[in-house]
Amino acid sequence: MKRFEGRVAAITGAGSGIGRALAIELARRGCHLSLSDVDEEGLAETVLRCEPSGVRVRPAHLDVADREAVFAWAENVRADHGKINLTINNAGVALGATATSQSITDFEWLMNINFWGVVHGTQAFLPHLRESGEGHVVNISSVFGLISIPTQSAYNASKFGVRGFTDALRMELEIDQCGVSCTTIHPGGIKTNIARNARTDESIVIGGMDPDEFADEFDQKLARTTPDKAALQILRAVERNRRRALIGPDAVMFDLVSRLPAGLYQRVLVAGARRDRAKRATEAAATSTAV
Repeated sequence: MKRFEGRVAAITGAGSGIGRALAIELARRGCHLSLSDVDEEGLAETVLRCEPSGVRVRPAHLDVADREAVFAWAENVRADHGKINLTINNAGVALGATATSQSITDFEWLMNINFWGVVHGTQAFLPHLRESGEGHVVNISSVFGLISIPTQSAYNASKFGVRGFTDALRMELEIDQCGVSCTTIHPGGIKTNIARNARTDESIVIGGMDPDEFADEFDQKLARTTPDKAALQILRAVERNRRRALIGPDAVMFDLVSRLPAGLYQRVLVAGARRDRAKRATEAAATSTAV
């Protein structure tokens, strides 16, 4: 896809963050939209921001973990717009917990959205993209689909899964020469609500901070890229038919780290986590003594 004007895009997780920014930018470029999210209020706000561009915008309440619902949505998008050219599987959630402390319920909740939601969206829309003769699949992974970090085993698993799934899909589409391609997106810290809305095991500490402190730190210091900038970079990757796109300067750093021997960067992370644990233990002991 070299241009978006007159095309049709379907975006999940469009109620906020990157999904909303992509919808607004695509609308500005003359692309008709079908937008979905579980957050109906946020989705309605996105629709209001897109409509002034004069394109058709259709919202849908959708849980991407529901395979049948995703396939039904794809059929509705095709019937409503007459074609589909671009699908962006963006919906995602976060979970902060160790591999042994996280509940299987939370693990399955995350995987059903982050991984299976991408699979459902890809499989539901691919036949329509092929039918259009010109299409693209965008699947959102993460920098945590490049390297793993403590307390993010479930999130790492989902995002590595998206990366592997989409890499294989890209090769299969090239073999078929069907006019459809795909791109894996690896965002770094983006100014969205994902950290604040994450499910977190309250017994863990991330980087020496409790969950609320970490969310504040993420918003203020770690999230260096705005959703608007991320959207521009993602659409540029589609126009250039990139296999992967690193979103934000921190994503470039993560990619470089991922090329190091695994034992090297993992030992650094382990040492840092141990220092944080020792520091917290000392502070707790001092507080206990003072009391």
